[in-house]
Amino acid sequence: MAEDLFGEQIPLDQPLAAKLRPKTLADYIGQSHLLGADKALRKLLDRRRLHSMIFWGPPGVGKTSLARLLSQQIDAEFLALSAVLSGTKEIREVVARMEQYRAHGRRVVLFVDEVHRFNKAQQDAFLPFVEDGDLIFIGATTENPSFEVNNALISRVKVYRLRSHTADDLKLLLSRAYQLLALPQDFMTSAQQDALIAAADGDARRCLSFLEMLIDVADGLSVADGDLRDVISSSAVRFDKGGDYFYDQISALHKSIRGSSPDGAIYWLARMLSAGCEPLYVARRLVRMASEDIGNADPRALELCLAAWEAQHRLGSPEGELALAQAAVYLASAPKSNAVYTAWKQAKQLAEAASYEVPNHLRNAPTSLMKEAGFGDDYRYAHDEPEAYAAGESYLPIELHGTSLYQPVGRGLEAKIRDKLAHLSALDQASHQQRYEDD
Repeated sequence: MAEDLFGEQIPLDQPLAAKLRPKTLADYIGQSHLLGADKALRKLLDRRRLHSMIFWGPPGVGKTSLARLLSQQIDAEFLALSAVLSGTKEIREVVARMEQYRAHGRRVVLFVDEVHRFNKAQQDAFLPFVEDGDLIFIGATTENPSFEVNNALISRVKVYRLRSHTADDLKLLLSRAYQLLALPQDFMTSAQQDALIAAADGDARRCLSFLEMLIDVADGLSVADGDLRDVISSSAVRFDKGGDYFYDQISALHKSIRGSSPDGAIYWLARMLSAGCEPLYVARRLVRMASEDIGNADPRALELCLAAWEAQHRLGSPEGELALAQAAVYLASAPKSNAVYTAWKQAKQLAEAASYEVPNHLRNAPTSLMKEAGFGDDYRYAHDEPEAYAAGESYLPIELHGTSLYQPVGRGLEAKIRDKLAHLSALDQASHQQRYEDD
C-alpha cells in the first residue's frame, strides 16, 4: 500500500488515473464553465441543492469524478451503474438499494455511465423515480443526448456539456502526478511534455496512461525522445467514428469549404484522415459538397472531386490522400452557389406534394390512339425556333405555371447562366405580350 496526495491508502497496482481521482471539488481539474464561482451548477452546490442531469462530453474529461463529487457535496449516497455492463437484473438491484437508503431518510444519487447504451425500456425504468424526486439521476454519455437518449428522460433532466481538457489542465494534472510519484522535474523536458499533452488530445485518462507507459520504459531518470515517440505514436487523435467527433469534424470540413477557407478545409481533412476516417467516405462527401455549395458556379469542382475519389480508390493511402487535399482546397477556393441545391429541395417538395398531369404538348405520341387523344399537340421543336428557344413555352404542369425554382447567383460561371436565363425570360415576356396584342 501507498498514500495518495490526500494521505489515504491506495493499492500499489492501482492505475494512476484512479490514484489521482479528486477527493473534493477544489481538487477537480477543468470544467470551469460549469463550476466557476458565478456559474449555475456551482451556485446550486453551494446551496446543497442538486437536480437530475446528464453529462455529455468526450472520454477522459472527468464525468464520473464530477458525479461522485457532486454526490459528496450534498451528502448523498452514491450508486453507480454502467450501461455497458449492466442489465435489467442490475437495475433492479440498484433500485432496491435506493429504496433502502430512502427508507432511512438518505438522499440518493444514481450515476449511470454510458447511459446511451441502455435501450428505451431500460432508460424508461428510471423515469418514475426521477419524477417523484426519489433520486437524483446523473447520466454520462459521449454521444449527443438529443439522438441517443429518450426524449422522456431528456425532458426531465438538465444536460451539461463537458469540454475537453486544455493544455494547462493537463499540465496541472502531470504536476500532481509528478508529486504523487516523486518523479524528478527533469523526468521529461518541456518539449516532451508538450508533445505528450498534444497526443493526449484533451483526455486526462490518456495523458496519465502515457505517463505510466513512459515510467515503465524509461531508465528511471529521464525520458528518451525515442521512447516518447514509441509511446504516443500508437495513439490516434480523437475521432470516434460514428460518434459526435465524427460528425463534428465532418461538419467543420463542410463549413470550412462553404466559408471559402482553404486552410480550414485542409486542416480538418488532415485531422479526420490522421485519426483513421475512411478516405473514400471523405471523397463521397466532397462530391456532395461540390454540388451543394459550388454547383454551376464552377462545374469543374464536381469533375475534380470525382477524379480525386477515383485517385484514392486506385492508389489508396497515403498517395491518394493528396488528391483529396487538392479537391478540398479547390472547393474552398471556388466561387460558391447553392442555387442547384435550393432548386432541387423545392422541386422535391413540389413533386411529393401532388401528382400533376403531364401537359399534352409534352407527351410523346408514338401511336395513332395517343395522337387522337391530343398527345404532343402544339409541341414546339426548339431547334426550329429563333435562338433555338421556344419563347413563351411552359415545361411545367399547368398548376405550376410561373413557378421559378432555379435562381442562379452572380458568381463564377453561374453569373453567365443567370444572364442567359434573364435573356430567355425577356424573350418569354415579349412572346406573351405579342400573344396578348394578337388576341
